[in-house]
Amino acid sequence: MKLRLLSLYPDQMNIYADRGNILFLQHRCEWRGIEFEVTRCGPGERFDPAGFDLLYMGGGQDRDQKAVASDLNQTKQQAMRAAKDDGAAILAVCGGYQLLGESYELEGETIEGLGLVDLKTVREPGPRLIGPVAIEVDLDGEPKVLAGFENHGGRTRLGDCSPLGKVIHGHGNNGEDGFEGVKEDNLIGTYLHGPLLPKNAWLADHLIATGLEHHHGERPDLEPLEDSLENAAHAAALAAARNG
Repeated sequence: MKLRLLSLYPDQMNIYADRGNILFLQHRCEWRGIEFEVTRCGPGERFDPAGFDLLYMGGGQDRDQKAVASDLNQTKQQAMRAAKDDGAAILAVCGGYQLLGESYELEGETIEGLGLVDLKTVREPGPRLIGPVAIEVDLDGEPKVLAGFENHGGRTRLGDCSPLGKVIHGHGNNGEDGFEGVKEDNLIGTYLHGPLLPKNAWLADHLIATGLEHHHGERPDLEPLEDSLENAAHAAALAAARNG
């Protein structure tokens, strides 16, 4: 089996060690004998949506988001939409998550997003939403907990789409409605940094299985791994969220 991952803007959108998510996916594939192929796609570059099973975009600072947003809409919007419609898995974190939506308003300026999901983000007066966070999600018919770290000034509000999960501890999308992230088809957007996947190995496996199903037409039963370190990392992240 083979998993083909597209890393979008790996140099511009890599804050809080978000690149570690790709390394973790790679290791979990290699430990199972699954071939793992990474393609980098930066400013000015186009890609064939049929060539990838999992698309990933991390977070970045506001100045990087502005530049990336313009390039996304000019060179990658149609391919991103085609990949989503074809069932490829998509994971976007923080700034990448904000750019999946319609727009991001900050300091009197509106940054146009991809419009892949019905959400908007606004930089409103008030403190940044910072700290450990835990949310309850249900991706495979069994409620599970994601734990990580959030640090965002934008408040995201969902329209006609579903949240990734309910906030147990922390702020979430906007600190008001009790929701975090977005989930639509095989697309996931979230504010959880840290990086996210090493603290939540089950989500990494969910993405791997979804990507392999996209490539090979059948969802595999992934071989269990010895996850004592990963479970300890999750427990530590969850404890940090509980303790505020």
